[in-house]
Amino acid sequence: MTCSKDNKDALPKLGRKRFNIEEIMFQSSAHTPPLAERMRPGRLEDFIGQHHLVSPGQVLYQMVATRQLRSMILWGPPGVGKTTLAMIMAASIDATFFTLSAIDSGVKEVRSVIEQSRLAGGAVLFIDEIHRFNKSQQDSLLGAVERGIITLIGATTENPSFEVISALLSRCQVYVLQALAEDELKAVVTQALERDAALRDQGIQIVEWEALLGLSGGDARRLLNLLELSAASLPEGERGITNALVQETIHTRSAMYDKGGEMHYDIISAFIKSMRGSDPNAAVYWLARMIEGGEDPKFIARRMVIFSSEDIGNANPNALLLATSTFQAVQLIGWPESRIILAQCVTYLASSPKTNASYVAINEAQSLVTKTGDLPVPLHIRNAPTKLMKNLDYGKGYKYAHSYDKNFVEQEFMPDAIAGRKLYDPGNSAAEEKLRAFLRERWGEKYGY
Repeated sequence: MTCSKDNKDALPKLGRKRFNIEEIMFQSSAHTPPLAERMRPGRLEDFIGQHHLVSPGQVLYQMVATRQLRSMILWGPPGVGKTTLAMIMAASIDATFFTLSAIDSGVKEVRSVIEQSRLAGGAVLFIDEIHRFNKSQQDSLLGAVERGIITLIGATTENPSFEVISALLSRCQVYVLQALAEDELKAVVTQALERDAALRDQGIQIVEWEALLGLSGGDARRLLNLLELSAASLPEGERGITNALVQETIHTRSAMYDKGGEMHYDIISAFIKSMRGSDPNAAVYWLARMIEGGEDPKFIARRMVIFSSEDIGNANPNALLLATSTFQAVQLIGWPESRIILAQCVTYLASSPKTNASYVAINEAQSLVTKTGDLPVPLHIRNAPTKLMKNLDYGKGYKYAHSYDKNFVEQEFMPDAIAGRKLYDPGNSAAEEKLRAFLRERWGEKYGY
């Protein structure tokens, strides 16, 4: 838990309400903070990005201008300014400022902050990674937020609709922050080169941008860390930062992929939609993102089995066979060789003709069952294993298909109330046209003459 400064002696004295932004930034004369911390802006005028929130007339700008702060949740990817905005807004109203990390704080710490906020006449509480708070921890905030004892600012990289309880969510406004665009990332670097004494004295220049921007992933904190590390790696007398230098400084980069978080769902969604859109290039790219992020290969294979039936179906029945074989092979082969098997299946599925006719059919059938209830099975297709059932006409009038020409005879198999209803309509692929021709020959106008 932190109040104003990361200073143990400050903890019992949390009633003081005035501070400046430098105090919140946890500066210390005992060490030099990282470049990302040194460059943290203290005013909205110096804040880069999120124009939809902080430009004049926009909602967060107005809160700062009018000194009327409300509880909120800032949702966005890492390194886009969530913590900085919380600090700037708290400073704008001269509020006592507490910080908690959801990783190492619990109900006890929350209650301590609430009590000290009550004694101080109110405070701003910033909770980083609030999505990691469990229900009881989030519940402990409700009363204090409701009564205005604390103004809560939560920061999360995950969708608050899934991770924050509805009672707390209803008491907070959610603001969505975006990953920084290329021009904004360049502005972050330019600002650092102009304002940071160490970089300015070293005369650092950016010769090539691609590696810096690409490895940052839209994360300003990561970008500034890369800049600082690269500058420190320059041979004496050199000033230019190149792609090669950045790559040499950062040998490997872990993909931003949280198997339990929203990024997981976003990437698997992109993966499925790329296959559905018949783009094997994009599909294998998203496969690589999952592989590099450490996704369970069995999870990927299971999704392809589902996809092969839902999105390909009878347009290419071999797709389900290959996907099922892929799932079995992944279990047998293991990592990393199974990535090749996954890639084969992904490119095949993406390159296959598509239909969702079976998926539509089962959806419509289930909807029909919901609407019509438990309609009775027609007598002629009921099972009749006993004499009593036969006497009740179970099975009477049933026509055994194999006793007729082409193993078919027209008869009704639907309940009387929905007789003649068509649920399955083959798509337009070559394989499905063959199915349609077969059904048309048997059922006539139901499938068109």
